[in-house]
Amino acid sequence: MDRVWKPNVTVAAVVARGDRFLLVEEETSDGLRFNQPAGHLEAGESLIEAAAREALEETAHPFTPTALIGIYQWTRPDGEVTYLRFSFAGDAGQCIAGRALDAGIVRAVWLTRDEIVACRERHRSPLVLQCVDDYLAGRRMPLALLRHYDG
Repeated sequence: MDRVWKPNVTVAAVVARGDRFLLVEEETSDGLRFNQPAGHLEAGESLIEAAAREALEETAHPFTPTALIGIYQWTRPDGEVTYLRFSFAGDAGQCIAGRALDAGIVRAVWLTRDEIVACRERHRSPLVLQCVDDYLAGRRMPLALLRHYDG
């Protein structure tokens, strides 16, 4: 029987303060990598809820999505996994002191676009810089585009 293909649905939070963006440094099978606060959509939650949850879990900053930046489809170079990423712009509150970060997250860090470009070889995927550039280009779609229906 043929294996059914399906993409992994993920969310990402793009948070800017001045000229800096909130990223996480995380442990991966390829070593330490930089990414937006991001992760998988979980059963029963909306995309917006997932983005808020992942950002909080990975950075200890409460995150409120305000707009959809874009929807990105990317297949890893090994061809094994395809991601369908929903990237959100939004506002982050102050870091919650003492809150533990998700397993595998080494730290949250604020970087300028130039600093993000300078560490490009350590990005989790090409979507890291693409989402920053799309944010800087002013791409914002209303959250009303997304509809979540419960049972």
